[in-house]
Amino acid sequence: MTLDIDNYREMVVNFTVLYGMRLIVALVILIVGAWVIKRLNKVISNLMLRKAVDESLRPFLNSIFNVMLWVLLLVMVVSQLGVEMTSFIAVIGSAGLAIGLALQGSLSNFAGGVLILTIKPFRVGDYIEAQGQGGTVHIINIFNTVLKTADNKTIYLPNGPLASTVVVNYSVEPTRRVELLFNVSVHNDIGKVRQLIQS
Repeated sequence: MTLDIDNYREMVVNFTVLYGMRLIVALVILIVGAWVIKRLNKVISNLMLRKAVDESLRPFLNSIFNVMLWVLLLVMVVSQLGVEMTSFIAVIGSAGLAIGLALQGSLSNFAGGVLILTIKPFRVGDYIEAQGQGGTVHIINIFNTVLKTADNKTIYLPNGPLASTVVVNYSVEPTRRVELLFNVSVHNDIGKVRQLIQS
């Protein structure tokens, strides 16, 4: 009986030493990795500012870069814990398929965001009308576009429908034609009316 207890105690000590160290190292990798990702995001943002990357693209590229870095960090942490990468990748693949089926609308919004940023029917700062809404483009995110209206309302338009609908962009051309209708009596002097309108 004493021999069994000693064996169990030795197994627990070995397990704790082996996996405890792995867990500590994994936690250190996670903490340091999170700090590095935060610093890298700032560096990338500053680099895009210096390189004058389109303001519409910056949040989108930042989001993609951030997701890629976090996925890489999680893979490193999981591999440090001793999980087989083949089985882990298979789990990620099946989970990705299930999430993709569940989030079809969100994926169409993602594709719409890519199309908007590639084709560029509008940019940040443009005044547009689409889907019955009008406002100045504030941010183009991965899944939606944010508009600010003249009366200071915030409108979120999903990128999927926005990429496949009619968009009226008022800011592309430097000048626009405006028609003003005036009702003038036939008894009035047309010359004076024209002079008043022009002045």
